[in-house]
Amino acid sequence: MELANRRDRYKVDDIAPTKKTHVDPRLEALYTKITELVGIGEAKEEVITRLANGDQQETTVVSIAGFGGLGKTTLARAVHDEINKEFDCTAFVSVSRNPNMEKLLKDILYGLDKEKFEDIHSKMLDERILIDKAIEFLKNKRYLIIIDDIWDEESWDKVIRHALIENNMRSRIITTTRIIDVAEHVGGCYRLKPLSEESSEMLFYGRIFGSKDIFPRQFSEVSKKILKKCGGIPLAIITASGLLANKSENIKEWFKVCDSIGSGLGGNHVMDNMRKILLLSYYDLPFHLKTCLLYLSIFPEDYAINKTQLIWRWVAEGFVQQAGDQSLFEIGESYFNELLNRSLIQPAYMDMDGTPRACRLHDTVLDLVISLSIKEHFITTILGDGKHSLESKHQVRWLSLLNNNNTAWSVMKMPKLRSLTIFKPAGVAIDPITPTLSCYHLLRVLDLQGCNVEDLASLGLVGSLTHLRYLGLPSSSKRSAKLPIEIGKLRFLQTLDLSKAGVKEVPSSVITGLGRQLMCLRGLNDSGTDLPLDGLENLTSLEVLELATVTSKCIAKKLGHLTQLRVLHVIVRLYTPDDDEWSACTNALVESLGKLTRIESLQIQPLRFHPIDLDGSMAEPLENLSRLVCFDLTTLLPAWIQAASLPILSYLAIDVLHEQRDDIKVLGTLPCLRHLVFRVSLAPEMERCVVGPDAFPCLVSCEFLVRGGGVVPGLFPRGAMPRLQNFTFRVEPEHFRSGGGSTVDDLVLGHLPSLRSVTGILSFTHDLEDDTIKSVREKLELEAAAHPNHPLRILFNR
Repeated sequence: MELANRRDRYKVDDIAPTKKTHVDPRLEALYTKITELVGIGEAKEEVITRLANGDQQETTVVSIAGFGGLGKTTLARAVHDEINKEFDCTAFVSVSRNPNMEKLLKDILYGLDKEKFEDIHSKMLDERILIDKAIEFLKNKRYLIIIDDIWDEESWDKVIRHALIENNMRSRIITTTRIIDVAEHVGGCYRLKPLSEESSEMLFYGRIFGSKDIFPRQFSEVSKKILKKCGGIPLAIITASGLLANKSENIKEWFKVCDSIGSGLGGNHVMDNMRKILLLSYYDLPFHLKTCLLYLSIFPEDYAINKTQLIWRWVAEGFVQQAGDQSLFEIGESYFNELLNRSLIQPAYMDMDGTPRACRLHDTVLDLVISLSIKEHFITTILGDGKHSLESKHQVRWLSLLNNNNTAWSVMKMPKLRSLTIFKPAGVAIDPITPTLSCYHLLRVLDLQGCNVEDLASLGLVGSLTHLRYLGLPSSSKRSAKLPIEIGKLRFLQTLDLSKAGVKEVPSSVITGLGRQLMCLRGLNDSGTDLPLDGLENLTSLEVLELATVTSKCIAKKLGHLTQLRVLHVIVRLYTPDDDEWSACTNALVESLGKLTRIESLQIQPLRFHPIDLDGSMAEPLENLSRLVCFDLTTLLPAWIQAASLPILSYLAIDVLHEQRDDIKVLGTLPCLRHLVFRVSLAPEMERCVVGPDAFPCLVSCEFLVRGGGVVPGLFPRGAMPRLQNFTFRVEPEHFRSGGGSTVDDLVLGHLPSLRSVTGILSFTHDLEDDTIKSVREKLELEAAAHPNHPLRILFNR
């Protein structure tokens, strides 16, 4: 009652933002064109030259050295992207301050060959075996490996150096480090310099105003003072510009920020000023964003933090406050976007539409966040060496275990613990401490996905944690794990993540017990998780349903009751070959989809390559749907894929067995479509539908992977696809040889003014004459050379 009265007195609910915050469009350019904006072109050429001029037989090492925030990782990644095609295999891995060498070696192997070492992280292997595997794999290959963020010589001498074999294949290694002595010890030391004045201005003004050419001249004097204090450090410039982006019209605020940074006198004034800039950015945050930022110290260094999981955790912790008619997730997403816009977090794994799927903290920002979190007695972390960030166990409320092998923490008395996250080394079971979990009665968040258990049944005691809002279950050693029915007692649970647990079926008692509070349910990653028939319609608060299987017409119909769904990813799996039953199920599914008017992202796929027919009519247009993915459809493009039903669809990926004459014309009318992937297993010989000059008005990237006829650039008239930047298409030269389907003239590119990249996949059989292949290739190269942007990439697929 006291807390409620205090909340009313301070009018906390009135402070929470009510408008939705989107990702600043200038931010996408900042990160997608980072190599141009931060002015690292000269440094990149210098590093590439050093690598090229190295020994022509032996392995060459270049160590990029410089203090935090200078752009070492950005430079290393830019070099990698420039030269990686010259090597048989490449890998890019981070060491971090407290390295787990077993994980590092597994990361290297996985980076070198993701298929061969797909399961490497789930295996119990010691360092010696992993080193031997790396040596065996690399012995006959020319490799490029980037080892990012080495903190000491020991990591290099005792482990990394032994795994990277000298094979006389002109292999290359790039390392980055903050410590000059480490760089000189590893070899090939290259000291990275701060940005020039011109590059600093380009980065600074571009972030705030969009371009250096359009910034108001009255800001010139104060801008120069701020940039001088930033000292050419990209991180300082980006953070300062993120702070000032919201104050771009108030010059008094700029002078206030400039004065707050300090005079820059003293020994290491540049680093001192950068810390002051970061602190200014932190203190400028509203109270709810301060909490959300400090919360990120739960995660390990260099960890890619999944955006969706992070927001649901914020919601479960109570950091996200209801405001207006927005859902809690939408408000949490606004929090995420605001931190992104202020450059306090960095995007990772960007979607094609520029939306980040994850984020990272720069090491320097993480250092600050950890120190502030300790000062505020907020997050407690226990590292792999047993060290922890807080002495008084009775004050521990948010606990994070980072690569910790021992269970000594489990005997601590932590009566106020409300959040527990375990990042355990792969293969370490937590069964011995599961009875301890039931003692933490105040737990709201329990994330065990970073570890595993012998049997999920041992987690039945979790059912007594009545305050639990977020539960991420670990992987299980059992091949077919069963979900403990006690989880159905968690009446307040909002998020249940089974994606790592191997659970193939959710009991009806669990669904019935969870009921109306559940907002996010994620199933098994590879083949989905079966849902029960009983109780499904009661999940009326469910917003996210991912990796769930539709196993009957009844299940498909009950999905129509989940009217709050924003994200739906289902796998259609019927235990019968009967086409009538499949048809009845998919018809019911389409009918249910027409009732989900809030849906934003939809993915549908059959299991085991049984094509499905999603044709039919929708009761209502899907006015909020922006992302649609459909795999293995039958002949027909569904009738509801049209402009009237999908007014804001931005991303579409669809597979059909056969192309129909009007398919391309229909897709071209979608008004907001920006990214298209259209795959056809077999295109019949037919006269193509002619699209108009207004087709695909917003399309930025597209892939037409059509077997048989092919869809090539010249089939679209001048005026169509005016914004298209990336075009991928399949060319089957036998069609040019036989005169069917297309002619060489159809490959023209000049009428697509915005092209940046063209990928032509030449798919041909062994008996095709070289002259035919040569003529198609020459035509493509000629068209690319004539185009102002000179785009071209040709892949051969025999």
